[in-house]
Amino acid sequence: MRIISLGAGVQSSTMALMASCGELERPDAAIFADTGWEPKAVYAWLDWLTPRLSFPVHRVQRGDIRADLLRRTNATGQRFVSIPSYTWNGGMGRRQCTREYKIEPIVKKIRELGGGLKAPVEMWIGISLDEIRRMKPNRVKWITNRWPLIERRMNRQDCLRWMLDHDFPAPPKSSCLGCPFHDDAYWRRLKADSPEEFADTVAADKAIRDMPGFDYEQYLHRSLMPLDEVDLSTEEDRGQMDMFDGDCEGYCGV
Repeated sequence: MRIISLGAGVQSSTMALMASCGELERPDAAIFADTGWEPKAVYAWLDWLTPRLSFPVHRVQRGDIRADLLRRTNATGQRFVSIPSYTWNGGMGRRQCTREYKIEPIVKKIRELGGGLKAPVEMWIGISLDEIRRMKPNRVKWITNRWPLIERRMNRQDCLRWMLDHDFPAPPKSSCLGCPFHDDAYWRRLKADSPEEFADTVAADKAIRDMPGFDYEQYLHRSLMPLDEVDLSTEEDRGQMDMFDGDCEGYCGV
């Protein structure tokens, strides 16, 4: 079975459309793992993309990562999700979001599609040549990762050029709205282009300040300042790197 891990960003969308256009082998299906906290533009893009593919797209979801992030433990032992937020001790929160909201739902769906069997699966990951350091073998023994864009020596700009040459619009950047790995350029664009979503992320940032189980305050921005107080005027001055390089393509760079 051949499956596309569809993050619905530039690289994985290009890969999926190339397969539908016959430039790559036809996969059996694509799987989009929805964290519940994607930008509205990503959901709109997925709605546009799905009917243009010659294979089914399955949307899977473990829960709403924003709601789960803000849920406090209580007397019943209810737990909440942890993200790699920044702390005053120089550390980061535990990154359980990738495994629980991306990897596990995708693997669960693959097993469902395979009739519950652990049959060999070829998983296509949307990593381009400029992100080659993100290539890693799959931790699930019966799933073998493959990187068709790497095989074709395509970088992110090549993907955008391919989309343009085939009269397709450019896909949006795919990643959770409040991911701490975003750079200042992302925060500036979000604040300018989607103030409602930026306000939503600012509220989440404030809410995680005193998370139970942590000795230090938590922040979404590495400056350790409230997101709405960070000077986003120049990315270089802030020094916040984009740790995605491109998009969160299904496996969130892991």
